Amino acid sequence: MASTTFPGGQSLLPDPPLLRFEALLGEPAAHTALVRLDAELEWQRPSLRLYGREHPIPRRQVWMGDPDARYRYSGRDFTPEPWHPLVAEIRDAVHARLDAAGVPATFNSVLLNRYAAGNERMGWHSDDEPELGDDPLVAAVSLGAERPLRFRWKDGDAAAFNVWLPHDSLLLMGAGVQRQLQHALLPRKRRGLRISLTFRQVCPPP
Repeated sequence: MASTTFPGGQSLLPDPPLLRFEALLGEPAAHTALVRLDAELEWQRPSLRLYGREHPIPRRQVWMGDPDARYRYSGRDFTPEPWHPLVAEIRDAVHARLDAAGVPATFNSVLLNRYAAGNERMGWHSDDEPELGDDPLVAAVSLGAERPLRFRWKDGDAAAFNVWLPHDSLLLMGAGVQRQLQHALLPRKRRGLRISLTFRQVCPPP
């Protein structure tokens, strides 16, 4: 997959837009964030209903955000934890980086996923729940072990591809990505701790 460099990052896909930025927090702040989030958050392993059966997720997670940013996923309702001060700082850094790149966004919630090792994973999906509105923007911050996010086209007309997510990187999935593509974090050998923060804008209920 070809990429194009632009001020502040790389355009990995022009339509729908897929943009990657590096050194979001800088060091040592990024390493400190990884250590603190690992130690300070109350990581959970909920069970989700798939094909009529309950399955514990193959990772740990925390749903966090504004009080009205409630979210429904795989048959479960998630009420957000209050913003952790460090996560709020990372959110503000994401807002600033995207604004500087000319793609301003505002996020009121975040799903944090903790992958202890390479065998922990996320299955194929799109972040297209009704609460996110039409063609949502999703910004994913990666801390820790570098792993690839695998993308595939829903219509099957083009080949699947990997987007590698290094430590302290930011991936913006722009308008149309969730409608046209699915993504997954597949198992990898010999990969250490990784924490991802996927920021979203949940639309409050009418």
